[in-house]
Amino acid sequence: MTKIYVGNLPFGATEEAVRALFAAHGGGGQLRLETHRVSGGRSGVRLGAMSNADASRAMQALNGADFEGRPLRVNEAQSRPDGGGGRGPRRY
Repeated sequence: MTKIYVGNLPFGATEEAVRALFAAHGGGGQLRLETHRVSGGRSGVRLGAMSNADASRAMQALNGADFEGRPLRVNEAQSRPDGGGGRGPRRY
């Protein structure tokens, strides 16, 4: 199973619109709209658990495709590194 990340979404994109876009390519499982930590704006979508074949077809068909006036970036989701989130080392 493959997880997909979709970037460069329009700010007004809804979960229903993204789900409909991927339904034609076998997507329709878990969907999570992500927000940017600082600005609170939409940073992308993670689609969970598509079969490898469906994920490959979706990435080929939708990467660079226009969605509400913006070209999508569609690729395999990368796992986030654990921990961190601090301000970095202290400097005195």
